[in-house]
Amino acid sequence: MADTKREIERKYESDDSGLPDLTGVAGVAAVLDQGVAELDATYYDTVDERLAAASITLRRRTGGSDAGWHLKLPVTTGVRDEIHAPLSDHVPSTLGALVRSRVRDDELAPVVRLRSTRDVRHLMDADGQLLAEVSLDAVRAERLTGGGGKAEWTEIEVELADDGDPAFLDKVEKRLRKAGIHPSESPSKLARALAETGGKGRPRKEDRAEPVTAGDHVLAYVRAQRDVVVELDPAVRRDVEDSVHRMRVATRRMRSTFKSYRKVLDRAVTDPIGAELKWLAGELGAGRDQEVLAERITGVIEELPHDLVAGPVRNRLRAWSKARGGDSRRQIIDVLNGQRYLALLTSLDALLADPPLRAAAAGKPSKVLTKAVNKACDTLAGLVDQALDTSAGHDRDVALHEARKKAKRARYAAEVAAPAFGKPASKLVSSLKDLQSLLGEHQDSVMSRTALKDLAEQAHAAGENSFTYGLLHAREEQRAAEVEEELPGVWKGMRGTFGL
Repeated sequence: MADTKREIERKYESDDSGLPDLTGVAGVAAVLDQGVAELDATYYDTVDERLAAASITLRRRTGGSDAGWHLKLPVTTGVRDEIHAPLSDHVPSTLGALVRSRVRDDELAPVVRLRSTRDVRHLMDADGQLLAEVSLDAVRAERLTGGGGKAEWTEIEVELADDGDPAFLDKVEKRLRKAGIHPSESPSKLARALAETGGKGRPRKEDRAEPVTAGDHVLAYVRAQRDVVVELDPAVRRDVEDSVHRMRVATRRMRSTFKSYRKVLDRAVTDPIGAELKWLAGELGAGRDQEVLAERITGVIEELPHDLVAGPVRNRLRAWSKARGGDSRRQIIDVLNGQRYLALLTSLDALLADPPLRAAAAGKPSKVLTKAVNKACDTLAGLVDQALDTSAGHDRDVALHEARKKAKRARYAAEVAAPAFGKPASKLVSSLKDLQSLLGEHQDSVMSRTALKDLAEQAHAAGENSFTYGLLHAREEQRAAEVEEELPGVWKGMRGTFGL
């Protein structure tokens, strides 16, 4: 079993002078000596040190108050999510799953051993509450691969207390700098150990030159979306808010790019990958669609007067959402644990390593990207015009949904071009996003009506009052009609701005 905490800390260079007096830090009423602990940590990684290259650390540590396995995933600079698991001889499966998108089917093995003598102080406020933990660490590092180099150094680590104000760390840093102590150049002990113990040194992230050709821009966009999928994998497994949606969007962006830029990348290679991206998006979408519908319907219920909510409407909606959401959650985890998903990631890596470029890839962005974006916008315009010419009802609903999908494709095509075209492309992306949102509101209404009909039938079968579901259904019909009434005017104002 694993538990998670948000770790916010800063590291500083130190010499043999020890910890400075911290009683002068604003807000600190007392500095409590917590004694000295001996820590022994072994860090695990792949042979080519993929985790370290992504600023991820996985260690087994004994000594101190939190002996066990620790996985640290970067959030932002100086902020990491630290996930703990009990001490065992092998990498816990719970932690192994969280790095699987990077490790794939390779082995995790010991790469560095760090032994630290840690002298700890607690900074307390006037109410006796912990503000931060400050430690002086004398570190002895030994590389377990690549020649077995060794290194020693001393550093100061300041870790904010749980739910503490990050601004307090600025106050501590001000005091440390006044004492001649400066921030460390290394983001972690592992990074410093890899850099100072010889062998391959600290792994470097992939060098990415500025895009020049049309092909460069397309590949840069695909690579960025591939990275999003890999980086979000642990968050999806941990059920972090919005992570499923963001991963799904990344898969859609890649698939859409393959379609919009078929003159740049050979579809004989991209079509099979696109099919797998569609599969993954579908697996991710079940839970997301359910979540959106439940949130939308709940929001409308909360706006109703109390006397219009007849029967156990909220309880039925919660049960409906939980039952379907729980199934989708288990399904998503099964997908991420499956070989088909890993094979997709591997195929994306292969495409980026040896891209199937066509002749247009060598062309100038001003010609190749412009043509692709304008074509996507023209297709979108035709579909919106067709939808507006269709009578209200099922056929118009379908037509507007198709227009929404093409709005996404045009938007993603424009996103590819944005680095090359700057403000004009960014403005186009913004316009397309607005149109997509409006059409999305209409589609959400269509889906909500289907869900409400389902809920009403369930309530009726259980002998419950179904009045509220009918009322909500009518409201959704009204909202769809409002969008359809608003769309012609919005479209007239947007249409002339489309294209590069």
